[in-house]
Amino acid sequence: MTTGTIDLSKTVYELVTAHPEVAEILYGIGLKEIKNPAMLNTAGRFMTIPKGAALKKVSLDEIVAQLKALGFEVINDAGE
Repeated sequence: MTTGTIDLSKTVYELVTAHPEVAEILYGIGLKEIKNPAMLNTAGRFMTIPKGAALKKVSLDEIVAQLKALGFEVINDAGE
C-alpha cells in the first residue's frame, strides 16, 4: 500500500503541506528546524530534502529508506 508519492525535486514546504507526516520523519532524522514554522515558511520554500540532507550532513539514503518504510513512493532520487 502506497501512502503517497514523495518527489525529491519538490521543496520541503510543498512536501510537508501535502504530507504533514513527512515533517515528523525529517525531524526524527535530525532536521530539527522542520518544526519551526518560520523556517518552514521561509527556507522550506526553496529547500529540497536532498539539499537539507547535505546541509545537515544526514544520509539521503536513510531519509529515503524511512519514507519507503512508511509506504511512500520516492521519485527523483538520484540514487535510483
